[in-house]
Amino acid sequence: MAGEMKSRRQANDGDAAQAPNTTTSNGTRNAGDDIPHENIFLLWPNIIGYSRIILAIASLYYMPLHPRTCSLLYSVSCLLDALDGYAARHFEQSTRFGAVLDMVTDRCTTSCLLVFLSSAFPRWAILFQGLIALDFSSHYMHMYATLAMGGTEQSHKNVDKSRSRILSLYYTNKTVLFTTCALNEAFFIALYLLSFSSPLLSPSLLQSADPSTAQAVMHHGAQVNSSLLRHLFANPHSAAALELARANKMDSFWPWVFAGISFPVMALKQVINVVQLVKASKWLAEGDVKMRRAQGLPRKRKTA
Repeated sequence: MAGEMKSRRQANDGDAAQAPNTTTSNGTRNAGDDIPHENIFLLWPNIIGYSRIILAIASLYYMPLHPRTCSLLYSVSCLLDALDGYAARHFEQSTRFGAVLDMVTDRCTTSCLLVFLSSAFPRWAILFQGLIALDFSSHYMHMYATLAMGGTEQSHKNVDKSRSRILSLYYTNKTVLFTTCALNEAFFIALYLLSFSSPLLSPSLLQSADPSTAQAVMHHGAQVNSSLLRHLFANPHSAAALELARANKMDSFWPWVFAGISFPVMALKQVINVVQLVKASKWLAEGDVKMRRAQGLPRKRKTA
């Protein structure tokens, strides 16, 4: 009996030595726990995500009057989207917070650019507004359906081919994902540059300023009132300043080239958004049917 009890104690000691470190209910660690504490907010992929946000905000600041600076900052912010994914895989730091941060940043930056395009091309404002609504709704529905139906451990990028071949290719093939997203953004950036450079899209660029007003104001002895001062020294964020910035014309050749190349991919991206919205809606509906059946719904009506 004594030998048997000794063997059991030795076995228990061996199991304890091999057992993973645990954390008690009050948050303190066991004495043998050597796993370092991680601050999820300071992981490398998330730091890159914060940098993307800073660059995006800077691009919005320069967006009304400085198209070259804005385009550079915005493009770098978009390209860092690929770098944070690489960092997450390289450092084994993939997190749900990082995935949500990445998606929210993408949606917000694109929406802000589309808002500017709505003001630059008022005739097409409803189209840009529709693209914003489609982008937000499809990604929200897809994320929610993945969490509700696939579980909290499943990534929104793990799409089975049986559910949608095009979504599976889009999310699982990194080359397809990067190319589609990059050219989608390139098309909107090209439109943004064309609002400063193309008289075809912005006829106001053909209008020349009337020099008579300025000559009258600057004439020696002329009376200068406050309204004329406001006309000459307008608020740098006013509509008049925007027109002056557009008068500093840019060459529209390359923006037209980028717009022509990226347009088919942008259109494909919108098709993917529609498919994503429809598939996520059907997936949620399937779950609703199962849940209602489990609850005995719909109830059979009693016949008279």
